[in-house]
Amino acid sequence: MKGKSLIIIIIGIVVLLGFYFVGVQRSLVNLSEDVNASWSDIEVQYQRRADLIPNLVETVKAQAIKEQEIFTQIAEARSKLAGAASVQEKIDANAEVSSVLGRLLAITENYPQLKQNEGFQDLRVQLEGTENRIAVARKYYNDTVKVYNKKIKVFPTNIAAGILGYNEEFPYIQAEAGADQAPEVKF
Repeated sequence: MKGKSLIIIIIGIVVLLGFYFVGVQRSLVNLSEDVNASWSDIEVQYQRRADLIPNLVETVKAQAIKEQEIFTQIAEARSKLAGAASVQEKIDANAEVSSVLGRLLAITENYPQLKQNEGFQDLRVQLEGTENRIAVARKYYNDTVKVYNKKIKVFPTNIAAGILGYNEEFPYIQAEAGADQAPEVKF
């Protein structure tokens, strides 16, 4: 009788551990997919911005022929963005695009007739809206990465996550270098 009870207890423990691992695996898959979906949201906004850039550049170019260097930098930044393969490369390339776009918009301040151009104003508003959407999507992505990372680090889930092969595979999107400095405004 004692042998049967021991076998039943062992089988019960194995079954409970099995249910636990299945539950952990399901929750980690769900969290991983949440992170991937939130990254896809960011990529949609990055694509929207990339689609707006040529229109903005052409509008500015018509008014600001002298500023050729910025157009070259924009082309190079978009090229890096198009060639980025990993999540980290895309994050870095988009940081460069953001920086160059900031310089482009600063240049436009020197051209009053451009600021009055309705097409330019519309593109600028669309680009600003896209930048806001990107900021929201980045925050949501970082939030989902945080939930995922916390889940795989907390005991006892960390043991199951390690056995199942889950690790910190998703990088956080960090602020650009110098973002902690207020921009200098000169008139």
